[in-house]
Amino acid sequence: MAIDNLFDRASSVMTVISFITFVGILWWTFISNKETDFAKAAHLPFDDEHLDQPGHTERENGHG
Repeated sequence: MAIDNLFDRASSVMTVISFITFVGILWWTFISNKETDFAKAAHLPFDDEHLDQPGHTERENGHG
């Protein structure tokens, strides 16, 4: 009977810890002011466009 009580308490504690982690992720994503970081990440796919310009000698190696 004591082991059942231990598992019930451990399950409750893990539920609370999971909820706090979820709220922390939401806070970090939406409430924390990370607009500049997100703006930089949003432009990463377009940062390689300078490689297509004439006169650029750097090439990617190791593909294929």
